[in-house]
Amino acid sequence: MNPRISLLAVATLALSACGGGSMGDLEAYVQQVKEREPAPIEPLPEIRQIDTFVYEPRDRRDPFALDAQTAEVAVGVAPGGVTLDTTRRKEELEQFPLDSIKMVGTLEQDDAVWALVTAPGGVLHRVQVGNYLGTNNGQITRITDTEIELIEIIPDGTSQWRERAAAIALSQ
Repeated sequence: MNPRISLLAVATLALSACGGGSMGDLEAYVQQVKEREPAPIEPLPEIRQIDTFVYEPRDRRDPFALDAQTAEVAVGVAPGGVTLDTTRRKEELEQFPLDSIKMVGTLEQDDAVWALVTAPGGVLHRVQVGNYLGTNNGQITRITDTEIELIEIIPDGTSQWRERAAAIALSQ
């Protein structure tokens, strides 16, 4: 007998055995599961009543009222007088480190001097005195043909702030 024909016959026999079985036992099990009584639902845990407490400050500080010192810390005022405006809306170029921003030129229009800078990714931006750059609250103080001068406000490690001069030179 030809080996191909015998292989074909064995394969046909095997396939017919897989599909020809009865599913009666599976259907009986499904019916048995459906007929079971559902398990009772556990009751919700009892909520304990918590005793209320009225705070009487007497001669102590009220924890819900800001005193002058706490209010200064909340807006970033250091004893040296350097302030950090935490309510100011961040500008787009403040998400990039200062060393990743490159000055590529200047533009003068109606007595206003603009610096042209590129951010990572090559996007060109136009900035002027008063705009912010970099991740250290760097505010532009002066723009020349060769550089952008800024003042950054950085932490000094003792939960206070100090100013630091920085500059971005014109890229060649």
